[in-house]
Amino acid sequence: MYFENPELKKVIENTAYFFGENSPLKNSEKQGGYKYEERPQQRDMAISVAESLASSENLCIEAPTGVGKSIAYLVPSIYYALATEKPVIITTETINLQEQLIDKDIPLIKKLFNREFKACLALGRSNYLCRRRLDLIMSGHSSEYIPSDSLVEDINLIIHWAKSTTSGTKSDMKYEPKIYAWQCVCSETNTCTGDKCKYSNNCFYTNACKSMAQANVIVANHAMFFSDLKMKMQGFSGIFPQYSAVIIDESHHLEDTAAKHLGAEISDKSIYDMLNRLFNPARSRGLLTRAGLETLDLRDFIALTYDHVKTFFNSYKLLIKKGDSSDKRIKETNFVKDTLTEKLDSLERKLGVYINLQKDEDFKTELNAQMLLCKEFRKTLIEAFTVPNDDSVYWVEIGKKAKKTTVAINYAPLNVAQLLRKHLFNSGIPVVLTSATLSVNKDLDYYTKRVGFTGSRKVLSSPFDYKAQVKVYIPEMITNPSNKDIDADLAKYIKKYIELTKGKAFVLFTSYKKLLKVKALTEEFFNEKGIKLIVQGDGLNRSKMVELFKQDITSVLFGTDSFWQGVDVPGEALSNVIITKLPFPVPTEPITEARCEQIVKEGGNSFNGYILPQAVLKFKQGIGRLIRSKTDAGILVILDSRVLSKPYGRVFLESIPECPRIIE
Repeated sequence: MYFENPELKKVIENTAYFFGENSPLKNSEKQGGYKYEERPQQRDMAISVAESLASSENLCIEAPTGVGKSIAYLVPSIYYALATEKPVIITTETINLQEQLIDKDIPLIKKLFNREFKACLALGRSNYLCRRRLDLIMSGHSSEYIPSDSLVEDINLIIHWAKSTTSGTKSDMKYEPKIYAWQCVCSETNTCTGDKCKYSNNCFYTNACKSMAQANVIVANHAMFFSDLKMKMQGFSGIFPQYSAVIIDESHHLEDTAAKHLGAEISDKSIYDMLNRLFNPARSRGLLTRAGLETLDLRDFIALTYDHVKTFFNSYKLLIKKGDSSDKRIKETNFVKDTLTEKLDSLERKLGVYINLQKDEDFKTELNAQMLLCKEFRKTLIEAFTVPNDDSVYWVEIGKKAKKTTVAINYAPLNVAQLLRKHLFNSGIPVVLTSATLSVNKDLDYYTKRVGFTGSRKVLSSPFDYKAQVKVYIPEMITNPSNKDIDADLAKYIKKYIELTKGKAFVLFTSYKKLLKVKALTEEFFNEKGIKLIVQGDGLNRSKMVELFKQDITSVLFGTDSFWQGVDVPGEALSNVIITKLPFPVPTEPITEARCEQIVKEGGNSFNGYILPQAVLKFKQGIGRLIRSKTDAGILVILDSRVLSKPYGRVFLESIPECPRIIE
């Protein structure tokens, strides 16, 4: 391998040394880090990443749980960033992994490394307090800048916190302010006055950008990364400084995350929030209360616009009937008469005239921000929702926020692979994709095709001895999941296998409705056995549920979607994972339905080409909760007879490490 830059060759050499016979990792435990275990898979991955970066080639690598992949990609990334004098972006899907990288992995590497380097956590602009906007609220115009009396208490708490904070980030607060309160004082692109601001030399967001510019490693989330990519696709400069490489961890989320962030969403709530910032007719608050009678016509027009927003979104709301799922695909995007775009256009022009009459620059900035937001909503409606596009999928979604029903219209590109191939994988910058679950039956073809990946591929073996650490139980006579007796059967077998391990179990469901039914059938059993049952939806967030589960070593947790992945419970506390149903995607879910249609249109089979591999990947995520270290042991229970009775069942079983199977 020839390198014009000798420093790039050293990236590989230094990485090989770091994971070699005299590895600094042997001192890890002394430095407050991990207990050192020699892992050939970790060394293999680290050198593969180093070679990929040094030769400016893309790499897709599956690294099962226990490989130590974060250290394996961090070390060569740091050497590469130092060699190129440009930062490497490391992006993750979950906050948990970001915190692990920033609070644990990177500090450990700094202690073991032979060279100085800088790392920072990148947060979106709206996470930072804007001193100028807070100053406006404190200047005596609270009725203009705070759209509701109910937010005043939170604003006062923010004012008190602002006196001592050094980072200015929302996460630095000891409490979670109401989202509406934070929106009144956070940093926004449209309200930023740049160098004209009197706080420009002491701006929290500006200081964060300076830290990014000086960093060798920037840790971000997928949402921020794709926001940056979308801006660049549109011809803008983006959020991050010029970087030399991208490491995308938890990349099994890549297709869905890219589709979400390269598409668009517009909701009645987002438009109401913009109108409320201007003038809230019910509370007589907002920016347009300052001028009194001068804005009477404009305030009346905003009150009228409220009605148009309600009528427009209610037309979409009617698509979802009572008892249906919370979302529904829209196949004719212009079937609703669009009376809203015209109103937003008129509001935008009226605001422009009014803004030109103002002399207070801060006041003009706040007004202008809402005008630009109005323009953005109008353009989104025209470009995304009134002009059909065969390359996109459209759907309406009903949700609840702050006890109010919200209606959102969404669209996402169908051909994510084509976009990512052009704008990410062929951008001239090396991209490394990694996750514990990318392969189906030990093959990466399905995944790489879905995301448009081009480059080298590798599937690492597990460092765990599954034959010794895991037993798989499959009851052969359990009824089919579609049978009406399935709830009773699930309850019977869950009790049986919970007794086998004396609790210590995750019971994973694909439906919250099914979870509640089984909960009702098993609660008495858990009470009799003295086993604490922790159930998703009982008022605790995921972090608190996991914390309680770890504290009570015999407890059992019932969870749905979010517990199939991203939860780490090493040790005896989790000795049993029960899969109640193979996690096939819902075929009528809008994006799933559209992707399946596209496959059929291209002459493929939607079940084998999408439904089955998606289910296998999620299945692998679920069972990945069980074994988190070489000393862990436990049982995996599959309560879905199709894994034995259907030909496709073997694909699930062959996609997991080989271990003893007990067919009962």
